[in-house]
Amino acid sequence: MRALQVSQATLIENPRAYLFQIAKSVARLTIMRQSRDRSLSIPLEEGLAVPCDRPDQEHILAARQHLSIMAREIESLPKRCQEVFVLSRIHGLSNGDIAARLGISRNMVEKHIIKALLHCRAVRAKINL
Repeated sequence: MRALQVSQATLIENPRAYLFQIAKSVARLTIMRQSRDRSLSIPLEEGLAVPCDRPDQEHILAARQHLSIMAREIESLPKRCQEVFVLSRIHGLSNGDIAARLGISRNMVEKHIIKALLHCRAVRAKINL
């Protein structure tokens, strides 16, 4: 309809591009109208059935305690093991990058990470009991 409304005197150099531009404009206006017309609220009954995605204070406190325990346990690891684990899991370095940075073999990096992960798993099992 919009293409037909253009004056006969108007020279359109690229009709295909012009039609795509019209389609793009119509689509954008349609989306804007739909989002504007969509209700921003929902009935109370529907809202009651939706669980809250935020943790309650009890879960927040428990998570902080677990985090504190895990941080202490990671600090209790031997210094080199702790350093490798932090570079790997906190800073996201690859095993090769860690090996080069610390001047140790890649195999040794893997051993330190395995040792730290096993230690963390054991601590976590104690916490959950």
